[in-house]
Amino acid sequence: MEVSFSQEIKSLALGEGQTFHGEGILAITKALLQSGVSYVGGYQGAPVSHLLDVMVQAKGYMDELGVHVEACSNEASAAAMLGASIHYPLRGAVTWKSIVGTNVAADALSNLASPGVTGGVLIVVGEDYGEGASVIQERTHAYALKSGMVLLDPRPDLQCMVDTVEHGFALSEASNMPAILELRIRACHVRGSFAARDNRAPKISTRALMEEPAAFNYDRLAHPPVTFRHEKLKIEQRLPAARAYVRQHQLNELFPGKHADLGIVVQGGLYNTLIRTLQQFGLADAFGQTDIPLLVLNVTYPLVPEELTEFCVGKRAVLMVEEGQPEYIEQELATMLRRADIKTPLHGKDMLSMAGEYSAEVMASGLEKFLKQYRNELLPAAVPEWLTGNRERRAAIARDIAKDGGQALPGRPPGMCIGCPERPVFSALKIAQQQVGDVHVAGDIGCHALATFEPFSFGHSILGYGMSLASRAGVSPVMNRRVLSVMGDGGFWHNGLLTGVQSALFNGDDAVLLIFKNGYTSATGTQDIISTPGDAAKALASDKRQSLVHTNQTIESTLKGLGVQWLRTVHTYEVEKVRKTLVEAFTSDFNGLKVIVAEGECQLERQRRIKPWIASLLKKGKRVERVKYGVDEDVCNGDHACIRLSGCPTLTLKDNPDPLKVDPVATVIDGCVGCGLCGANAHAATLCPSFYRAEVVQNPRWHERLFNALRRPLIKALQPA
Repeated sequence: MEVSFSQEIKSLALGEGQTFHGEGILAITKALLQSGVSYVGGYQGAPVSHLLDVMVQAKGYMDELGVHVEACSNEASAAAMLGASIHYPLRGAVTWKSIVGTNVAADALSNLASPGVTGGVLIVVGEDYGEGASVIQERTHAYALKSGMVLLDPRPDLQCMVDTVEHGFALSEASNMPAILELRIRACHVRGSFAARDNRAPKISTRALMEEPAAFNYDRLAHPPVTFRHEKLKIEQRLPAARAYVRQHQLNELFPGKHADLGIVVQGGLYNTLIRTLQQFGLADAFGQTDIPLLVLNVTYPLVPEELTEFCVGKRAVLMVEEGQPEYIEQELATMLRRADIKTPLHGKDMLSMAGEYSAEVMASGLEKFLKQYRNELLPAAVPEWLTGNRERRAAIARDIAKDGGQALPGRPPGMCIGCPERPVFSALKIAQQQVGDVHVAGDIGCHALATFEPFSFGHSILGYGMSLASRAGVSPVMNRRVLSVMGDGGFWHNGLLTGVQSALFNGDDAVLLIFKNGYTSATGTQDIISTPGDAAKALASDKRQSLVHTNQTIESTLKGLGVQWLRTVHTYEVEKVRKTLVEAFTSDFNGLKVIVAEGECQLERQRRIKPWIASLLKKGKRVERVKYGVDEDVCNGDHACIRLSGCPTLTLKDNPDPLKVDPVATVIDGCVGCGLCGANAHAATLCPSFYRAEVVQNPRWHERLFNALRRPLIKALQPA
């Protein structure tokens, strides 16, 4: 019952004379096939998950083309795939979320960039930067600089993005440099169209095999002493070749304007926002016609000195629009101008913000300063009012909120899905801490990281995907109480098994590890992993309402095989049992690694599995029973401890129906999936007995209808007037 990409797969097969319509990341996927790619790998992560997800589901079509597709265990293994292009004329592409993914892949990337590549290499990274990002705020640019890799940042136009992919492979082959294609969130999701071309079956592929391996060549190894020669090749041959290709094929775009005494140099990925900003000043139209000349850098490394100096010479001033810090491009451009003895003033971070996403409002503030200094007459009278308008509106809203004793709007922290199997474990941990005391919790990347928000506020550190157990190694030896490390099954396979479990066992650490076994890498889109329940288990499940993760014991078998002696498996929704298991782990006399596997199927995947099944039963007129939880408002005492232990969005408040009581009562609203956490919490924490469990029956049997008809009058008669 996985998410289907059937329509997207159809668009991958479009050919000459047809038009592709869709979003940016799918256009990139199509462009890979048009470029004759031989192999594709990667590790999922926003905003580029779509690329690998679609290709994995399109396995049949990929096999027809002879394209090998591999869902890798982490970004390092994906980057290592690119080693195929060192010796052989194979075009290869991998994808992951940057910057965190690039950090994981860094070792392989350095060893790839040193000898260089024969076949074209393209690394598609999701440049997850700005307010919509979910990771640390860093740029990929530094990796291109330090390792000598081409960095592509295409203008967010589907035709330009597709052309950049195809040129990216050719540029990589011409310069022997791996190429990185960075795509911001908006570029991945921008929608548009482009003229499709036929997909190219690769010359060497799974359908056209090589007869013999390449002859041994020590120069192609990233190993001394040849690494010293590689460093010279980067400067003497590869960079000049890359610059020559960029200039010859005009990959960077020049948009002329009537105010030729000014100029703006901009990263390709920021072009759309810049045009929108210029529109606010009346200096551009909706079709991209600009009054101020623009040099759009679709290739941000290496820069071509001749292009930039020719653009800047003779101008009153140039503005460099570069998102993020440090200002790598601005510094290099300033050096180029100085060396060429060009006196044109260069501005950038002195007028634009040093860090953060360059929204239209941010760009407008910088552009206003630039124009005020050099062409004040180009500023329409309404611009300052427009720029200050947002600030005035925010101030007005704040005044309205504060008026008459009002309070600020409450924060809306993100939370786990309704019925998430991880929420009960954190509820149990809150209860367990009442017995064992506060515990240092080493957090991890994944859905469980949402427990860092209220009402749980668990997680003293998050240092990398699967790194929680390793990150507590410096804390637990100096802590009087045992430390808890939390990771998901995705993080366990990504990195946690080696960096955490193996290390803890080798060093004999007295540690507690909690592994959430929900069956998927859920936070990235519920992709399958080695511990995902098999299709046979899903098909043969006698009760489709139950969790299926127990059918796959790969995690438990691996832990036992590695030498874990203290191992407990608990079902996450059994809050009291989870609480007892946590207390046992914190107080046990066993001195060594203690692992708790908390299993409960990802609620999103569970709902995708059972909803079609229930719908089919109802369509056939068969009996369907579902569980619904509620709160008896006459019993609820208004303490709200149940909410503080749960955080479930469907457990909320409503006005007390009793006019003599002031405190609102708890209530369960529509959207409840019947996981039972609220009742389990009430039992485990000995809260008020206000929760009830009801079975809602659809298409009841004849005797159930008869019993209900007899019961309802009796209940009514017993109720007080």
